[in-house]
Amino acid sequence: MNIDLYIFNLINGLAGKWAWLDYVEMFFAQYFEWFLWIALIIFLLINIKKSWKVFFEAFLAAGISKFILAEIIRWMWFRPRPFVALNFIPLINQSADEASFPSGHASFYFAMSTIVYLYNKKAGIGFYIASCLIVLARVFVGVHWPSDILAGVLLGILVGWGIDKLFKKYENRIFRNRGSI
Repeated sequence: MNIDLYIFNLINGLAGKWAWLDYVEMFFAQYFEWFLWIALIIFLLINIKKSWKVFFEAFLAAGISKFILAEIIRWMWFRPRPFVALNFIPLINQSADEASFPSGHASFYFAMSTIVYLYNKKAGIGFYIASCLIVLARVFVGVHWPSDILAGVLLGILVGWGIDKLFKKYENRIFRNRGSI
């Protein structure tokens, strides 16, 4: 059996069994991402002098990961979403015309989490946990295959790590010797 389909069925197979779980997972799939943005903005507001680099790098890495690299991959290799391939109605609204691979949510939030982790381990772990909740919920509600998530996670982590290394290499030129978190 296809491992991707098997894992998808394990996770998505829980949908529709308990209404409370469906609502929790729909919340994580659609709205929980705002908590990560709010947390990042709070870091910025608490100490703008130290945190603006984290905010800038996280925003840049996440944007490059999702809106450039993931979109290039999606354009080169269209993969239908699970609800299209398996012919069912997902728990959240999602366009059937959009490619599934790689997950833009996974690439975006794992790039952001990687940057936060590289500056602050404790906060980064919290960001990674929140990102996991978001992307697993995307499988639960039926809009992504597990391999979409895995590819998005890897893409996000690699882009986050690469952006961080690039910024640290050219830190004096880019940030003009300002403080870090």
